[in-house]
Amino acid sequence: MTKAELDVDTNKFTLPVVKATAGPDGIIVSDLRNDGWVTLDPGFLTTAQCESKITYIDGNNSILRYRGYPIEQLCDQSDFLEVAWLLRFGELPTQEQYEKFSSAVNHRTMVGEDFRTFLGSFPRTAHPMSVLASAVNALATFYPDTTDPNDSDQLDEAATIIMAKVRTIVSYIFRRRRDEPMLYPDYSRGYVDDFLRMCFAVPYEPFESDPLYVHALGRLLIIHADHEQNCSTSVVRIAGSAQANLYSSIAAGINALSGPLHGGANEAVLRQLKAIRDSGMGVKEFVESCKGEGRRISGLGHRVYKSYDPRAAIARQYLEQLLEREDTLKLSQEERALFDVATELEDIALNDDYFVSRHLYPNVDFYTGLIYRAIGFDPAMFTTLFALGRIPGWIAQYREMRTDPETKIGRPRQVYTGEAERDYVPMSQR
Repeated sequence: MTKAELDVDTNKFTLPVVKATAGPDGIIVSDLRNDGWVTLDPGFLTTAQCESKITYIDGNNSILRYRGYPIEQLCDQSDFLEVAWLLRFGELPTQEQYEKFSSAVNHRTMVGEDFRTFLGSFPRTAHPMSVLASAVNALATFYPDTTDPNDSDQLDEAATIIMAKVRTIVSYIFRRRRDEPMLYPDYSRGYVDDFLRMCFAVPYEPFESDPLYVHALGRLLIIHADHEQNCSTSVVRIAGSAQANLYSSIAAGINALSGPLHGGANEAVLRQLKAIRDSGMGVKEFVESCKGEGRRISGLGHRVYKSYDPRAAIARQYLEQLLEREDTLKLSQEERALFDVATELEDIALNDDYFVSRHLYPNVDFYTGLIYRAIGFDPAMFTTLFALGRIPGWIAQYREMRTDPETKIGRPRQVYTGEAERDYVPMSQR
């Protein structure tokens, strides 16, 4: 076995190394704590919390693979439910497995009347991510026989329930924000097709989802399905390491995803585009002012990808298709101006040496918000759509964590730099 040697002053440590099938190998540093040392790694930028067989990212070479399959191939040939199976079970399903899984998910999309009443108790103005996290947490109370993480059958059922009902919950949140009646699922339609119907259909009138909208949204769900050990996925794993049930762990992940530096980034892109539109400056002039002041432009650059984000390349294709169509959402003049700003900003970012030399390419959030808007979703819903796509990855990561014999309850260490011991001073003497 490969070993790593660490010398600290007169101390010498021999540390085992875990060989990776792709990407960097891992140095196991757990034993350092027994010798009075901890590793200090703010943001865990070089600390791996686990071994995983689910997702591989190479940010320098624009590579993203689920279970070894390139994201480009999955988006071109697969669909969201097949990818959900792949992430959870590790292999592509047979036709029989796929049909059984799809049927199981689609036939659990209905939520009971008491749950509908519960969703209706939130203010219409509540942020959708707060409602979504609360709703997923509440599912555990409606399905208490699926909350034991040590029972594999209960865990499988909980995973299917979450996959099915989060789709319905997101559509209900959207309808309530618009003061429109909630629609029941239609089992005969596809997962994405029926989701769009539940979001946009008028009751008692025929509704046919736009095939391009169905296909584009399905690809966005796939590219968001997992992304290695990001903030929200790490939260899901850490919560699960304490044996929190799947509902509680995924609700924790949703709360983490709600942050503007994580899942809320696509909403921030729209705000940035509006700021440029309303600034009174041209796009190039606005960009130059940001460069001069060192201000960050939302939607450009990514912590992991130092070349073009492969998810962004896929999303960009669908945005171009949507904008080429004359019947794309009847955008107001102001909304159309946002797309024009985005097009010019993208051109600058891809060709300006300032951005290219700093690897500040348009990232996935730059395009996904624009696609969601073109389909008809308002910006506050963007992160819930991200969460809907990420559900399969969170489920897969939780299951992998539960079956890993090396899993321990998450308990990061610290390097204490506060005051040394000192005596209490009575208030009268201060």
